[in-house]
Amino acid sequence: MAWALVVVAGLFETAFAVSLKQSENFTRLWWTVSFTACAAASFALLSLALKTLPVGTAYAVWTGIGAGGTALVGMFFLGDPVTTVRIVAILLILGGVLALQLAPSAAH
Repeated sequence: MAWALVVVAGLFETAFAVSLKQSENFTRLWWTVSFTACAAASFALLSLALKTLPVGTAYAVWTGIGAGGTALVGMFFLGDPVTTVRIVAILLILGGVLALQLAPSAAH
């Protein structure tokens, strides 16, 4: 359950990053509201997940999902350049996220 919270929090991180861009320096009300709501949801879900997950691993997975998701949204919907290097970099980020999630962690 905690990993599901991290995944959803990472998706909200993607949404708040895109909303931040679309808010145009907080001058567009509904994108600013979207940014605030998505950021609050993302941090709240991550906080709940951190009750049972190791902070380093959970944070890395959260930021990886956010970074990869934001890059993909940028390329597919916002006109960011689509290049082989960018695609490979996103795959490397997602591979690292998966490896961290699968890595055994010491129980406390």
